[in-house]
Amino acid sequence: MTVPYRAVLATIACTVLPLAAHAAEPPRFAGVFGDHAVLQRDATVKVWGTATPGSAVTVTFNGGKATATANAAGKWTSQLPPTRAGGPYTLAVSDGIETTTLNDILVGDVYLCSGQSNMEFTVRYTTNAGGELNTTNDKLRFITIDRTTAVAPQAELSHPTPWKVVNPQTVGDASAVCYFMSKSISKSENVPVGMIHSSWGGTFIQAWMSQDGLRTVASYRPGLDALNLYASDRAAAQTQWAAATQDAWKATEDDLPTKLQWIEPKFRDNDWKSIVPDVIWEGSPDPELTTFDGIVWYRTTVNITKAQAAQTAHLSLGPIDDIDITWVNGVKAGTTYGWNAPREYDLPAGTLKAGRNTVVVRVTDTGGGGGLYGKATDKKIRFGDGSTVALPNVWRYKISGPIRPGAKVEGEPWAEPNGLTVLYNAMIAPVAPYTLKGVAWYQGEANADSPVEYQTLMTAWMADWRQKFDNPALPFLIVQLADYGPVASAPVTSNWARLRESQRLAVKADPHAGLAVSLDVGDRFDIHPTQKTVVGNRLARVAQSVVYGKTVTPSGPEPVGVTRAVDDLIVTFKNTGGGLVTYSGATALGFEACTDTGCTYVSATPDGDRVILQGANRIGVVRVRYAWADSPYVNLYSKDDLPAGPFEMEISE
Repeated sequence: MTVPYRAVLATIACTVLPLAAHAAEPPRFAGVFGDHAVLQRDATVKVWGTATPGSAVTVTFNGGKATATANAAGKWTSQLPPTRAGGPYTLAVSDGIETTTLNDILVGDVYLCSGQSNMEFTVRYTTNAGGELNTTNDKLRFITIDRTTAVAPQAELSHPTPWKVVNPQTVGDASAVCYFMSKSISKSENVPVGMIHSSWGGTFIQAWMSQDGLRTVASYRPGLDALNLYASDRAAAQTQWAAATQDAWKATEDDLPTKLQWIEPKFRDNDWKSIVPDVIWEGSPDPELTTFDGIVWYRTTVNITKAQAAQTAHLSLGPIDDIDITWVNGVKAGTTYGWNAPREYDLPAGTLKAGRNTVVVRVTDTGGGGGLYGKATDKKIRFGDGSTVALPNVWRYKISGPIRPGAKVEGEPWAEPNGLTVLYNAMIAPVAPYTLKGVAWYQGEANADSPVEYQTLMTAWMADWRQKFDNPALPFLIVQLADYGPVASAPVTSNWARLRESQRLAVKADPHAGLAVSLDVGDRFDIHPTQKTVVGNRLARVAQSVVYGKTVTPSGPEPVGVTRAVDDLIVTFKNTGGGLVTYSGATALGFEACTDTGCTYVSATPDGDRVILQGANRIGVVRVRYAWADSPYVNLYSKDDLPAGPFEMEISE
């Protein structure tokens, strides 16, 4: 008997079988497999799933078959032989009594697309959405993994997740960068492309790494140990971590003695400004908050009765962007990472008192939006008897200051969604080891406050996923961060520029990785630029070189070295497409000559594959920077219209 996958459970419920003849566990595929899926061409394809423990199963596909035996936990795994691009086919698994069949399976190239909100950004919101929303393309299929977290690796997806064929009803929900990349690849390679999309906005790379991968970075081992304890004894882990990190936040505050007073109920905040926290602070009337990233403190008070104070209580604050530490009457209630995670904190007995109670929230915004936001009805205290007291609509607030460069913000290792490994555990582990052609990655904004560390983390992350997907040469296609934030009229320190440099260096050191420069298609006023078509097409171009081995320049001009020439400095590039060009002028914007104490802008003129920095060979100059700002204005391109990416480079003596 053969039944469709989605009818298996119904078949079981309606069919009475003798218990001795067969247990009530039909064979099935793991949740990442489904109708309309795409399997990787020209490679041994891993398939896995569940069945009755000890049962023998046979997997059939396109005339071939493979066998496996379910282990004591009911898990089975097998491999299908390489198949050329084509389809549609059926994929089935049978234990000799029951069969699960998946239909409309294509064979082509499969890409895992992951990262944070710019990878999550869907087609319907892109610049050219109008035309794309009418697209039908049977050769493009995608699956979007539900956003969820877990403190330990999961064997299965949290919810049934269908594969979808691109058509006017589905394409708007696809990851835009992933879709435009895949569309270009499908056309150039003339094969179906499957997109596995697993992203979550505002997330750190540490959340996307496995324990094995993150443990290679020694500073995270204590947090991972605490996470393991949390998996078995939540209360003990919370107590231990709270004691270990009680004062970690203080390292990010200037004038700490003053800030400690802000927590106290007796502190008078009369001179603080007022705010209605229903929108992120960039949307408030205060011009100081319009482009502010950093730390802001909020305070409010609420009156409760003696009877309410005697009950158990729970504080709800709604979502906060990005990180909060919350105190009630001077007692820490909790902390959460995540720009859209609702804040929900239990208040221990004795925290509340009859009369006036003070709520203090310290918010750290690492980029983009910031602060308390959401409906007023989300902000309340709920008591054990089911009654609630609303928090006031108007709060007081005080800008504390920007985050200190390089300061690490300590969060709970199990926090949603930015705990250590928690996204890997829930959103990648159930997908691995699906056989892939490559990985596309757009992430880094959330890590911009520790930009130097990002190079180490990114290198460890690529090695980690290669091990988990059982492919030591798995290609990685990386989007370098677009411009966002303030422009510069003089050389500046820029965490975003330094993180772009970490991306460049990590990719440069990896023979199976490539970088797509997106500096010129960002939006300095919006962390989510809508021109995703160009980004996707540039990733596809990187794939032509890195994945498919074609003789194309993978991206724009890349610096090779800087040398001295009498009064000048000479920057040599590769991948110029036949020579460097500048738009809207004869000189290249954004070059700086730097000493150990500072940098100055210098005049730069392209000359073939070189840029000449006139008069820049001064005493004390030791390195050159290019496009070193959050939102630099750039005009240096290759002849095939690809931008040169930012860099910092020592001068060769």
